[in-house]
Amino acid sequence: MALARDCSILQVVGFQNSGKTTLMEKLITRATQAGLLAASIKHHGHGGTPASEQASKDSGRHHRAGAVVSGVEGEGVLSLTAKRDRWSLQQLLTLYQAFDVDVIFVEGYKQEDYPKVVLLRQEEDMELLQSLSNIQCVIYWEMCRLPSNLPYPVFPITDDQQYIDFLMRIVRESNGTNLI
Repeated sequence: MALARDCSILQVVGFQNSGKTTLMEKLITRATQAGLLAASIKHHGHGGTPASEQASKDSGRHHRAGAVVSGVEGEGVLSLTAKRDRWSLQQLLTLYQAFDVDVIFVEGYKQEDYPKVVLLRQEEDMELLQSLSNIQCVIYWEMCRLPSNLPYPVFPITDDQQYIDFLMRIVRESNGTNLI
C-alpha cells in the first residue's frame, strides 16, 4: 500500500542571495492559488545545523506563502523537528510524501537530479551551469550577461509572470514523473 499520492518535485538552486527563497515563496503562492497542496524543503547549506531563528524565518516565509509543510535541514537536524545522523534529500522526500502533497519545492541540494531552476546573480555564478543536472531554466539578474546558446529557457529576474507560468507548467506536467 502506498503512503501517499505521487507528487511533483522542483528544485530551486543558486548561490547565496540569488533570490531562491523569494522564488520559493512565489512558486508556493502560485501552486496554492491553483489548488495544489505545496510543501517546501530548504537545505541549510552554510554548514552546521540551522539556527532556530533562521530555520523559522525561511520556513516561516514558505508557510506564510501557503506551504502545508515547510522545513529546513542542515547536518542531520530537520527543523520540523526530527533528528538523525544525517538526512538525505531522498529521505526527506519520502517523509514529506506522508503529508499527501501535490508538489514539493526544494531549495538547495544542488547536486541532486530533480528538475531544477537555476538562479544566477552575477557572471561568476555561471559556473553552476557546468556542474548541475536536469536544468529546466535559468533566471538571471540584469548584471549577469549570459551566452546566447544555452540549451534551456532563460528569463530575466524581472519577468516573474513568464517564468512562474513556465515553472508551474513543469510542475503540472511532471506530477509524479520525477518522484523518488
